[in-house]
Amino acid sequence: MRHPISLFFSRPLLSIFVFGIASGFPWVMIGSVMSAWLQESGLTRSAIGYFGAVFVVYSVNFLWSPLIDRVRLPLLARALGQRRSWIWLMQVCIVLGCLGLAGVDPSHSLQLAGLTALSIALASATQDIAIDAFRIDSIAEDHPEQQSAASAMATSGWWTGYAGLGAIPFFLADDIGWSNVYLLLAAIMVVISLLGFIAHEPLSNRNATFAAVQQKYQDAVKGHHPRALAMLLGVLLIIAAIMLNVFAAPLFAYQPQVTAVVVVAILAMIFHSLNRILANSNQAVDSITQAEQVVAWILSTLVEPLRDFFKRNGVAMALALLSFVLLFKLGEAFLGRMSIVFYKEIGFSNEDIGAYSKLLTWLVTVVASVIGAAITLRIGLIKGLVIGGVSMAASNLLFSLMAITGPDKTLLGITIVIDGFTAAWGTVVFMSFISALCNRAFTASQYALLASIGTLGRVSLGAYSGVMVDALDGDWAIFFVITALMIIPSMWLLYLIRHRLKPLLGMD
Repeated sequence: MRHPISLFFSRPLLSIFVFGIASGFPWVMIGSVMSAWLQESGLTRSAIGYFGAVFVVYSVNFLWSPLIDRVRLPLLARALGQRRSWIWLMQVCIVLGCLGLAGVDPSHSLQLAGLTALSIALASATQDIAIDAFRIDSIAEDHPEQQSAASAMATSGWWTGYAGLGAIPFFLADDIGWSNVYLLLAAIMVVISLLGFIAHEPLSNRNATFAAVQQKYQDAVKGHHPRALAMLLGVLLIIAAIMLNVFAAPLFAYQPQVTAVVVVAILAMIFHSLNRILANSNQAVDSITQAEQVVAWILSTLVEPLRDFFKRNGVAMALALLSFVLLFKLGEAFLGRMSIVFYKEIGFSNEDIGAYSKLLTWLVTVVASVIGAAITLRIGLIKGLVIGGVSMAASNLLFSLMAITGPDKTLLGITIVIDGFTAAWGTVVFMSFISALCNRAFTASQYALLASIGTLGRVSLGAYSGVMVDALDGDWAIFFVITALMIIPSMWLLYLIRHRLKPLLGMD
């Protein structure tokens, strides 16, 4: 089905585009700009790769994503609405963090720079929860085909923030210095925040849904006061342990944490115990204590979205889906983390990087996102994942050719165009895929879970990209061949689950 051109200029999709810019721009602050700054400050490739561990918060933001659905910010929620209030507050935090980086010298205060970058990542990851929920909620349930258009606009916006606006620092860094670059980035973020006021808060019936879910949990915990408190304590201890590991990472050798996989396994066991309680919740108890009400609220907020995902898909299929999401863009993550370092090592200037890696990628992505969405609508999500994933991986081989031939600007332009097109298509089809897997009653929480698992591979495992290059003695050609081969496990897994996947996606 074709999308009318007017659809892409509607207020909801333009709002999604602006919020996409806001989502992508923080990655400039703690991603490509930070990598270039650290490289010029004399840090090793391994240290730069480890510094990317701050992005791990994106892979575990599902732990607090239900709170974005349930907690209303005082005053802000009344003025802006549930989604927009969280988005605006996190943008203010990002601006403050960016101003903090402007006053830090990473060569002398690496831990302080890491902690400040971590605060930006935390605010940005929380903002993404609200932005993704805004995007999905803005599309009517009776027009699911428009999710592809929304994903295309979100992807175009993300790359506009990351690549389009992200080119500016590389044009100015040699003249004004990196500290002043961060002051400029903070000012740009303020402008993006103001543009976000064109959005209207989407309508939602989630409050009624959560009221029913909470009543179910209240019925379940009646008369089970000690057991309910023990379960709650277990959930909170797991979340606290993971958050402590993640947030401590930038302070202790920047070691990446991959504990989110363990969390999913432990939570699956908790869900099994919870199911037994819910199945035997027909007690003849008329009253419920205040403590049990609190337990019911927390369990219905934090546990039910995850429980629903495992129950609806089955544990085996749910784990298979999570594994596919984890592996799909792994090779792209290894490439992306080291691409700026690669460009600079083989001889490209900051201006070359800004013009080709940022501006050209941005223009290609805006066009490719729309084309990719249209193609995926025609061929279906499964074929779109196969073609988009394989082409995305194959484009990495052009980087191997560049490593052999040297800093050829013509080859750089060709590589950027092809890689940008395939990456945009892969991103759009990936976003549409995980959006289709969500139960609309728990959109924010379940999308955050799936997106976080996908980000886990990109930031936790991708943090070893510098180590891999060093282990290969700086052989970039071999490194990029390996990143291309990383698509094989996800494609094999997709082939194995294709028949069970079709009903979940509403396919015949």
